[in-house]
Amino acid sequence: MNRLLSALLGVTSATAVIATTVAAPANAATSQADHPFLFTYTFAGHLKVAGGHFTVGGRVYVSVKHSNGVTAFHKWTTARTHPVTPGGAVYVDTTLASPCSGSRNGYAEAYDAATKRWSARLPVTVCRRID
Repeated sequence: MNRLLSALLGVTSATAVIATTVAAPANAATSQADHPFLFTYTFAGHLKVAGGHFTVGGRVYVSVKHSNGVTAFHKWTTARTHPVTPGGAVYVDTTLASPCSGSRNGYAEAYDAATKRWSARLPVTVCRRID
């Protein structure tokens, strides 16, 4: 059957394999795995917010909010390539202390202006500001 189709279409089996291989990544690009994501870490007593899968060279709005939606920190930054973080990466030093005691009383999120997509909300503990 494959030989008959190949003969009718004038396609060799090698070409058919290449076409199949090239089509797979295009479908993968629309998967959930490519949506912007965030993670946090502490360095020098500050909360750091970082993430990937943003548009390289694009503007990204990063914010940390209390659970009631009141903004504790926000900043526009530019996504850049990074050897570890996939896609356009952002690394933002906030003005919030970290670590601190208490439960997750807020969240971090980021907006990719080029794609108009928000990252998922990442639960965080919002501490006092360090200005």
